[in-house]
Amino acid sequence: MKRFFLAYICLLLCVSGNLSAQSLEKNIEQRLTDYFINYQTSYANIGTCKLDHFTVDHEHKTLQVYANDNFGYQPFTEENTQAIYRSLKQLLPGPVNYYRITLYADGQPIENLIPNFLRKKGKDKERLYGKIEYKGDAWTQNISKPFKISQGLQDRHIAVWQSHGKFYKNDRNEWRWQRPRLFGTTEDLYTQSIVVPYLIPMLENAGAVVFTPRERDWQKNEVIVDNNTCTPGSRYFEKNYKKNVWKTTSQPGFAQKYLRYPDNYNPFRDGTARFISTLSKPEKAFAEWIPNIPETGKYAVYVSYQTLPQSVSDAKYLVLHKGGVTEFKVNQQMGGGTWVYLGTFEFDKGVNDYGMVVLSNESSQKGVVCADAVRFGGGMGNIIRGGNVSGVPRYLEGARYWGQWAGMPYEVYSKSQGENDYNDDINARSLMTNYLSGGSVFNPTEKGLKVPFELTFAMHSDAGFKTDDALVGSLGIYTTNFNDGKVNSGISRYASRDLTDMVLTGLQKDISSRFGIQWARRSMWNRNYSETRLPAVPSMILETLSHQNFADLKLGYEPEFKFTVARSVYKSILKYLAEMHHSNYTVQPLPVSHFAVTEGKKKNTFELRWIPTEDPLEPTAKAQGYVVYTRIGYGGFDNGTYVKGSSFTVKAEPGLVYSFKVTAVNKGGESFPSEILSAYKAKRSKGTVLIVNAFHRTSGPESMNNLMMQGFDIQSDPGLPYISTTAFCGYQQNFNRTKAGIETEDGLGYSGNELEGMQIAGNTFDYPFVHGKAIQTAGRYSFVSCSSETVESGSTDLTPYYMVDIIYGAENSTLSNRMQQALTNYCRGGGKLFISGSYIGNKLGDTNFTANVLKYTYGGSMKHVRSGEIFGTNIRFQIPRGANEQTYAVPAPDCILPAEQAFPVFCYTEGKQCAGVVYKGAYRTFVLGFPFESIVNADQRTHVMKAMLHFFEEK
Repeated sequence: MKRFFLAYICLLLCVSGNLSAQSLEKNIEQRLTDYFINYQTSYANIGTCKLDHFTVDHEHKTLQVYANDNFGYQPFTEENTQAIYRSLKQLLPGPVNYYRITLYADGQPIENLIPNFLRKKGKDKERLYGKIEYKGDAWTQNISKPFKISQGLQDRHIAVWQSHGKFYKNDRNEWRWQRPRLFGTTEDLYTQSIVVPYLIPMLENAGAVVFTPRERDWQKNEVIVDNNTCTPGSRYFEKNYKKNVWKTTSQPGFAQKYLRYPDNYNPFRDGTARFISTLSKPEKAFAEWIPNIPETGKYAVYVSYQTLPQSVSDAKYLVLHKGGVTEFKVNQQMGGGTWVYLGTFEFDKGVNDYGMVVLSNESSQKGVVCADAVRFGGGMGNIIRGGNVSGVPRYLEGARYWGQWAGMPYEVYSKSQGENDYNDDINARSLMTNYLSGGSVFNPTEKGLKVPFELTFAMHSDAGFKTDDALVGSLGIYTTNFNDGKVNSGISRYASRDLTDMVLTGLQKDISSRFGIQWARRSMWNRNYSETRLPAVPSMILETLSHQNFADLKLGYEPEFKFTVARSVYKSILKYLAEMHHSNYTVQPLPVSHFAVTEGKKKNTFELRWIPTEDPLEPTAKAQGYVVYTRIGYGGFDNGTYVKGSSFTVKAEPGLVYSFKVTAVNKGGESFPSEILSAYKAKRSKGTVLIVNAFHRTSGPESMNNLMMQGFDIQSDPGLPYISTTAFCGYQQNFNRTKAGIETEDGLGYSGNELEGMQIAGNTFDYPFVHGKAIQTAGRYSFVSCSSETVESGSTDLTPYYMVDIIYGAENSTLSNRMQQALTNYCRGGGKLFISGSYIGNKLGDTNFTANVLKYTYGGSMKHVRSGEIFGTNIRFQIPRGANEQTYAVPAPDCILPAEQAFPVFCYTEGKQCAGVVYKGAYRTFVLGFPFESIVNADQRTHVMKAMLHFFEEK
């Protein structure tokens, strides 16, 4: 009986314990459920979080909590991770809050999701390259640069691509875009307007070798020079040296046998290539590729060769162009049998002895150099699909077609064997990178061309919209569940999450700081996407913004936004790779400001000065030196001269127009260039003109946003791109904001295709040269130039100059009070002032300044008058009113009316409104309600300048 009683007591205690444990676990579950449902973070918009499940071990006092996917979409830092664990401990019941708690998200404890870059200790070495390092010569090196990079991206090889491109849709037998034309663009066009003019140059300015599987050159012309076939008028030439003679390789090479290529036809199998033994003596034997350039302009230069058993890593190429000679070293031990980008240069039309590429047999190594074809310019698409080519420049096409033209194997650019071009295009971007990198230290398991690419970055824009004018923002994508969770070098695929996190964090910080907004950061998706699954190296997709959402694109069209996005991505890649290799980094500087060129103290010299720009977001981005680039006349810029301080004296030959631009450099690389200033010393000069560049504006197209209408009126005002843009597909046709989200003709944002393939001109920051050439041609006057910043700061004195020419361009902000006062003082001292610009009527200054000093009043905008014809001083000429490829649009010139004693000098033909006013008194003014530089014809500009100078010279 006693034994039975004890057993009964034990049973009661056991049942009671089980009930107590069940009750405790129910309590834990309820509290965790409530925690995740109510969880919010200011770091990112991650959607609704939930508890997936948990396990508790009372014996070992551990609690493992598993959250849903959404919880893992957020960024984790040491600070917020500690805060999350503190919150869990505080809410958990009884003794459980003293258990060892591990919270899992995205398949990892959340502390493991902190990027290595943000960890003070406890780095995850499984997702660092560590000892995995490429130590050979870079694929290409520009050795004409006058400075060295030691803490940037030097010798790093990076693959970057800009979304999709135009592709052939097999089941509809048509060429089309991946997404519809909305708000004047498509995803395939918009992302390119960030990657090509901003991101790739920033990476290259940091020393990186950048590959992009889409054509990067916006030049529509293409010239092929080859030992087998040449574009008509072009020529290939070889020179031997004694017993060192050029021979044909046993491997096939490039030959262009057709103007259009069918599917699965490789031009790099149709020809031959040449090789020669190397010598240490300079340029004893060489090959020359002399193009017949169809039109003066900028052309990308691509070379090709075969990688042979004895290939050297320092093949010496010289590119002769309008600015001089630029020397490259190419590592021919990798990357043979495809197009290898060297750089983009200016070439004159026709065949010229200063326009060619030369490969010598000079090398520090014993071996051979190989010569195959050289390509100048991006060209037009030439791949036949469905019986037709795309009809657009190659830069608009998808990667699949560039891959074929670049000699990639069929299985690389067409995984579907020609059945699905859309999928092929997506896959080709990654597969091309893998093929190029196969056999390198970062991709040792695949066969390929041994180019050591170590990450890929894909920039896209996303669909999706909001009706409340809110931002959609940025999304990042990576993949870990593939290849046993490792990339081909053996490190963890969570290295891709680190990259994604750093890029999104950087974007939110930089955009928010620069524009005074809270940029929307969305999720980090761990998803099975081709562009993040297939690459053999860490990779990510950035959905930069929503091209379908007005608020995103209104900001996204601004050139300053594109610059900010690109710089942010570049910085994140720089810091990421520094962490991956445990190396130091320095961020490249921002462009210099307060640039001025004056006559030097010594005869026939010019003095250049400028001020470095501080970057409050990056303490390392300080200038340690500068490079001054020089252009003579209509030539190109040279390779630059390194300058330690912020001033430089240049010797000048009288009779030549010199132009200058300056970059800031440091250990991390080179900034974007300054504006371009020009100067000229006339023989027997009658005086010196000061050209003041007050035109620094860039902008997106005109927008509208009211209760009924929303969108971009590109036809009325395409805005002011930085240099130029290819972002637009055509003019928006539907502005009905109640139709948001519809992607057909009835939908908001629906747009045409009139602008596809157009490189629309913007602000080139090169107008002192345009004004200066007119002054040079018009008479014996010298000129110098400066930024308006230097006048505003007082460092430039207007008093000594015979005439002051203010370039106001399409600036639409008011001159500062200090600038107005400086111009007022100059005029009252008997000066001669020339001002021209689109918005000078009511934007230039206050009415006291414009009416009493400049002697004109505002007569209204000519925005709704579409003619661009103007007449006066015995001449008629046109200014461009809409988007075009020659010069920036002038959508809204001003009518200006003479004030006291002034009189009209130019009129708009349509409406006979006054376009120009002159005043002759104690001082003289010549004011145009349109930009002088917008007169397209140079002879007509000279005529106007002569008329103005004659007016100023009259007694």
